[in-house]
This record gives sequence, C-alpha cells and structure tokens, in this order.
Amino acid sequence: MSNDHLLEAACEAARQAGSILKGGFGSAITAASKQGRHNLVTEFDHRSEQSIIEVLRAHTPDARFLAEESGHHDGSNELLWVIDPLDGTVNFAHGIPIFCVSIAAVMNGHIICGVIHQPLSNETFTCITDVGAWCNDRPMKVSTIADLSDSILVTGFPYDVDQNPGRCIDQFAAIVGKGLPVRRLGSAALDLAYVADGRFDGFWEVALQPWDMAAGVAMVRQAGGAVTHYGGRDFVLNTDSIIATNGLIQAELTRALEDLP
Repeated sequence: MSNDHLLEAACEAARQAGSILKGGFGSAITAASKQGRHNLVTEFDHRSEQSIIEVLRAHTPDARFLAEESGHHDGSNELLWVIDPLDGTVNFAHGIPIFCVSIAAVMNGHIICGVIHQPLSNETFTCITDVGAWCNDRPMKVSTIADLSDSILVTGFPYDVDQNPGRCIDQFAAIVGKGLPVRRLGSAALDLAYVADGRFDGFWEVALQPWDMAAGVAMVRQAGGAVTHYGGRDFVLNTDSIIATNGLIQAELTRALEDLP
C-alpha cells in the first residue's frame, strides 16, 4: 500500500475515532487511574482505540499495532501503526476542550506518515515523509523566529513531576526565568502539531511514549523543523526526551535546558 493510501486509512480511522470523542465530550465520563498520579483512562479511550484498530485492520490486515491502552498487537509484516486514541485524557475527563487522536505509520523504525485530529476544532494535521505536512488542506510551515528570546514555547510534565525527573521543574523555572511565554496544553501530540504549523516556536518534554510523539515528530520535520532528544541526540522513536522546534532555535533551546544552576 502506498504512503498516500496509508495516510488515507489513518485519516479515516482518526476522524471516526474523533466522532466518538466529540460525542462523549461533556457527558458523564467514568475515569479510572492508571499507574501514576492523575494518569487517567476513560471508556472513550478504549472505544476510540478499538475503532481505530478496526478501521486500520480493514485496510492493512497484516500490520502490527502499538496502542496506548492495549499495547502491542502482532502482525506478519513490517508496518507498525502507533496509536494514541485520546491524547489529553485528563483534559477530556474534566471538560477541557484540548485533546486529539494521533496515529502514525512506521516502517522499519521510520515514520512514514501521520495524522493528528482535533475533533472539536475540526482540524486534521497530516504529513507524509519526504512530501509535506498540512492542516486540513493548507500546507504547514514552522515559524521563522530565530532567537529564543522572541519565542513562544510549550511544554509538558510527566505524571511523577513531584519527583523532578530529569530536573524538569528546574528546566521549566529556567525557561520562564528568561521571561519567555510558556504554555502547557496537556496534549503532546497537539503541541507538536502546533509547532509544525508555526503556532509555537518550540516544545520540550523530559519523557514521552512513542504514541505521544510519532505523528507529531514527522509533522515537525516535514514542516521544516528539527527534532532531537535532550543533548542534541538524534531522535529515535522510543520512550525518551524530546526537543522539537522550528530548527532556528533548536541549539539555543537545547543549551538553555542544559544550562541549569
């Protein structure tokens, strides 16, 4: 199946799941705690994930899956779908309208296409590696801000933030202490989509899962930005840190996160 057709399948799955989430948003939601404080899962996470897998299996019956709620699903070929059925579950469960569906197709470790769908704003962010990135039908490009001092940034925190892993609290204080505007939306996938679309100039977080990052990383790259792990390490899709920017402030933000008292 071509990359175009893979993206079409992912968009179909994301929009169908988005309809489920949109229909459930604001209703009486049953939330349970997973491992980690404030790490919630709802029945809509599960319903969205089941719907996504069903749609993608119909198009790619031999594919493998890595999904946030149900984990690994074996398949007989090298295509791996990486799925976050509801990124921003805490927001969703509390009636905060910032959440999305994120799906990426990965082949032999390389992200080949992705979709991030925000059902309430009806925005669908898409990308195909070596082709481009789009918000709905509009091409996306990262911002042209060249100095960290002029940037607007976005970040997130792990569920064990009280333990200050990776000195994430100190990093946040250091960046805010420079007088920079920093937002915290509660959805890493949307953070990355917004960097790709030039709404934010940069994003960092100490530790994310593959399903949080896969589609968004591809979008930032295809929109002209840069993505690394902390310290400027080459990005590999696993559980790790992330710095994603327009590319122009990548080195400066990387240094700022390391230059702590």
